[in-house]
Amino acid sequence: MPIKIPSGLPARDILDSERIFALEKPEAEQQRVRPLRLVILNLMPKKIETETQLLRLISKSPLQVDVDFMKTSTHEGTHVSSDHLVKFYENPDEFADNYYDGLVITGAPVEHLDFEQVDYWPEFKEIVDWASRHVFSTMYLCWGAMGALNYRYGVRKELLDEKIFGVFPQYLQDEYCFLTNGFDEIALQPHSRLAGVNEADVAANPDLQVLTWGPQSGPGLIATRDFSEVFALGHWEYGKYTLAEEYKRDMDKGMTNVPFPRNYFPDDNPNVEPLFSWRAHANLLWRNWLNWVYQTTPYDLREVPQLRAEKRLGTERSIRHAPGSPRADGFAPFEGRRYGMGRAIPESA
Repeated sequence: MPIKIPSGLPARDILDSERIFALEKPEAEQQRVRPLRLVILNLMPKKIETETQLLRLISKSPLQVDVDFMKTSTHEGTHVSSDHLVKFYENPDEFADNYYDGLVITGAPVEHLDFEQVDYWPEFKEIVDWASRHVFSTMYLCWGAMGALNYRYGVRKELLDEKIFGVFPQYLQDEYCFLTNGFDEIALQPHSRLAGVNEADVAANPDLQVLTWGPQSGPGLIATRDFSEVFALGHWEYGKYTLAEEYKRDMDKGMTNVPFPRNYFPDDNPNVEPLFSWRAHANLLWRNWLNWVYQTTPYDLREVPQLRAEKRLGTERSIRHAPGSPRADGFAPFEGRRYGMGRAIPESA
């Protein structure tokens, strides 16, 4: 099934060029189905790029998904035209009486700040509270995940001396978990952040489960028991060149705590095309999440508040695991090994 997007959204042309089936509102309303309703709170500076990345993943579901876009009212984006925001985005007040199957809250380049220093932190908390009553399942990404884990579960954010930057191996913690069903034993996940979460706080909370974990990057995917909240600390939604663009941006800023991206360029040679090594797991995670929502969400979304209050969202299908390698022999991928194979492109090319 296609995704349903606002008429005229710039991402439509990119999706069409990639042969991704996207319907605008008049066409979608001719299909006699009850689509999943999804809203995206886009906190990233480059709105259009993030829209495209997320819509790529959402489009891989066999379900029709109706997508709306939300923006904060206390912070105005500076890397996108005001016309784009006015045309395609609404403030949270406009969603106050709406109900959704799913909500996506993106990351933001503010992880180095205390939560209280972020100008839209109070509004972020209000949106999370709204979601706890109006949304069946929420997917939080990077800083959005850190913020929600802190606000909802008291999980502390920990600042890092050096940015976790590159593509890192994540060990699968439970092969039968619904969200990671079909994952390989080792999944690669991009990370780009100056903070992490306190793993002891996560382990001490019986409502949370670690689904993937890596020795260099720590937890990559955390979820509540009923999957009403999913927290991705990395960026499976990133495109092939996103890390390269971020590295150039950080170098242009003169940042000294940003290392060369690990496990990204073959032979660590920036003149060689980076390897897009996380795409399959990204598509699988999002397809699993939408499938979970589809199987368990009520047909009438007005039932969501009662189901959430009674903690009857979905069913318990996961077994708790402590973070660690699922392999008995302790094999650690990419440790002491060169990444990938490639031939440097001559400077004259």
